[in-house]
Amino acid sequence: MLFNSYEFIFIFLPIVFFLFYMMSRYQIAALSLIIFSSLIFYSFWNLRLLPIIMISIAINYCFVKLLERRSNMILLAIGILINIGLLGYFKYYNFFIDNINYLLSTNIEVPNVVLPLAISFFTFQQSGYLVDTYRGETKGQTFGEYVLFVVFFPQLIAGPIVRHGEIIPQIRDRALQRLQFDNIEKGLTIFFIGLFKKAVIADTLAHWVSNGFNNSSQLNVVEGWISALSYTFQLYFDFSGYCDMAIGIALLFNIKLPINFDSPYKSLNIQQFWQKWHMTLNRFLTHYLYIPLGGSLKGRLRTYVNILLVFLVSGLWHGAGWTFIFWGLLHGLASVIYRVWKHLGLRLFTPIAWGITFLFVICSWVFFRANSMDVAMDVLQAMIRFDQLSLPIIWGEKYILFGLFVLFLVVVGTKNSIAIIDSHHPGWRRTLFVACLAAISFIHLNQVSEFLYFNF
Repeated sequence: MLFNSYEFIFIFLPIVFFLFYMMSRYQIAALSLIIFSSLIFYSFWNLRLLPIIMISIAINYCFVKLLERRSNMILLAIGILINIGLLGYFKYYNFFIDNINYLLSTNIEVPNVVLPLAISFFTFQQSGYLVDTYRGETKGQTFGEYVLFVVFFPQLIAGPIVRHGEIIPQIRDRALQRLQFDNIEKGLTIFFIGLFKKAVIADTLAHWVSNGFNNSSQLNVVEGWISALSYTFQLYFDFSGYCDMAIGIALLFNIKLPINFDSPYKSLNIQQFWQKWHMTLNRFLTHYLYIPLGGSLKGRLRTYVNILLVFLVSGLWHGAGWTFIFWGLLHGLASVIYRVWKHLGLRLFTPIAWGITFLFVICSWVFFRANSMDVAMDVLQAMIRFDQLSLPIIWGEKYILFGLFVLFLVVVGTKNSIAIIDSHHPGWRRTLFVACLAAISFIHLNQVSEFLYFNF
């Protein structure tokens, strides 16, 4: 089930909301309702894959209880390996077999392994929980609290990747059971801002992106830039729209999810970009991989190696393909170069620093979107091909560049949605604004599409 669908907005969410507050006096019943509703939400896509997440939860909870009794490194390693094994089989097995066949000229049959929805997210989230339990940071959670921590439907499918301390204390708080109109107002506001981002902006850009990358060998310089910029903004509004909607839905149930987006295209360097883009993933990789590897405490060379490893993992986590791995490597190298630059005490004029960072992000997104390295190189070569400067005709749109320029001004020159909510008090102007966004979004729901991060 998608946030940007009629059945979710007009059936699922209202029913769950009203039943939750009807049961609010009975905490166990209310929380059980959220768990049951979350499993319905998850299984709506493919009921046959529901046992996978349930088995994963059961196994991880057993290891949580074992680690609570005895903080044992071997137990932790086994639990982590089971999680990695599950993720590896469903997400990377086909990729591995394809590469074996290519390198060794073999003909091993590639099975039809269906990728379970959100497996990357609930695997990372539970692995982090195991590590926190091993460190003695989690205590006394019930099975119901743990299940809700994993399957809470606003953040189940594409994050944010939350930690136990951000969710379980809120679950236990009696304030969860009270109808809080301030949270409802904020929740609906940010939900409809996110819906507008997704349904109106991102899904409109999707057509231009598909045409560009599907015709990569035929692009001229203008078409190449339109393709790259369209995806740059599509991914931004798609993912930030999802994050807004997740935060908004959670607020309806008095749960505050961590912010996952903070105007990343305003960043002045690549390190700052990763502090603002998919912030919970960056936090996870820093906390559970970069620091355990030694972080920056074992010399500069080891620091650079650690950075490269973290970004290679990030690339592979996003997708089983060489384009994702190369994208991760590019960001790792860029981060290392920035560290060296900073160590040398060198600085750039602020507009130049921003321009270099944004240009790098645009170009690296080409690999993130392309189905192959050949397609990525076609688009990048088109972007520097100045022999043809005519406007594109394959889309039949005269104002594509103007629209992209407007979006550029929005992402680099305005406040993000969270800042807007925090800095403006409720009133009739905001209510009218949100109502207009909602009405326009509803019109565009006739062409429902998945969020891009559902694939990761």
